[in-house]
Amino acid sequence: MTRPPHFLVSLFAALGLAAAVATLAPASPASAGAPSGTPTAFTSQGYRGTGPLFPHGTSSRHSCTASVVMSASHDLIMTAAHCLSGSVNGWKFVPKYMAGAAPYGVWTVTESYLPGPWLSNRDSHYDYAVLRVARQTVNGRSVGIQDVVGGYTVAAPRAGEAMRVPGYNGGLNDRPISCAVTGNSSGGYPYFNCHGYLGGTSGSPWLVEVGAPQREIHGLIGGFHQGGCYEYTSYSSPFNAQTQALVARAAAHQHPDIAPGPGGDGC
Repeated sequence: MTRPPHFLVSLFAALGLAAAVATLAPASPASAGAPSGTPTAFTSQGYRGTGPLFPHGTSSRHSCTASVVMSASHDLIMTAAHCLSGSVNGWKFVPKYMAGAAPYGVWTVTESYLPGPWLSNRDSHYDYAVLRVARQTVNGRSVGIQDVVGGYTVAAPRAGEAMRVPGYNGGLNDRPISCAVTGNSSGGYPYFNCHGYLGGTSGSPWLVEVGAPQREIHGLIGGFHQGGCYEYTSYSSPFNAQTQALVARAAAHQHPDIAPGPGGDGC
């Protein structure tokens, strides 16, 4: 049995979007069932640099998960490209959202930046997007979201590394989940095994400790089959120099992009 997509189908159905054929990729190594010893995600206390995205305001269900990434502009978050369709202006991001609470405020998304191969043909090797969020005034000073919650440094993944993956299954007034996992790779796509990552967890960051309190983001749920066809295996597009270049382009506040929509996941 396949799982619901990591993003919320209902969000895009409401927008009247047609599905497209997904880019073909190598067969999933998990198609025969979850490997023995696969862990299960647990309800967590969350991470202040990670939170859900609300396309229609915080009184409606949230869709995907996003995280603050370190940048020169201090105003960027990152999620999966297939989470987006059209303009994201006005979407809300709530870092460390917890049962309806917004301990670090509600931040408004203004622009999106996507890799060229995703814009042209939804290449699943480039299923990530950088979003710019509006600055806020705190104690009389203009600040970016990175100034308030910190951020994760974008870096390339390494097979066999230990990671934690915080995320939010789609809903409202809920709590985050997390799982301690080991990174693997198949057919050019990083992946991990853990039960419990359902609709809404697309964009969940793959975090690696590099010396407390510093963390790097080595991937996010997306990529192959828009994150995977089975709830126990989650994929990422490979992060590399092109990923870092996209962050730099967004930090320079260059011309933003309009997302083409998710297309089909091929499951």
